[in-house]
Amino acid sequence: MSEEEKVFSKQILGKTVVSKTGKKFGEVGDIVYETRSGELIHIILSNPTIYTEKLELEKDKGGSLLIPFSSVIAVGDFLVVAEEDII
Repeated sequence: MSEEEKVFSKQILGKTVVSKTGKKFGEVGDIVYETRSGELIHIILSNPTIYTEKLELEKDKGGSLLIPFSSVIAVGDFLVVAEEDII
């Protein structure tokens, strides 16, 4: 990954999470990662929308909704996820 492609976690926190088709999921509340490798595992959603209730998203122990980081396809003004990769 080149320097231009790197994005720091503080730049992702608070961004709105949307699907490729523009459906809003909520905001990035936190990021779960593997401490040994640094691999990003999940995005914890904050302020989930009503749309997320229809999806059977995985939840953490506290009941927060999780989106697999592997479904993220773009980071810009929004965090764009591939909906087909999370359901």
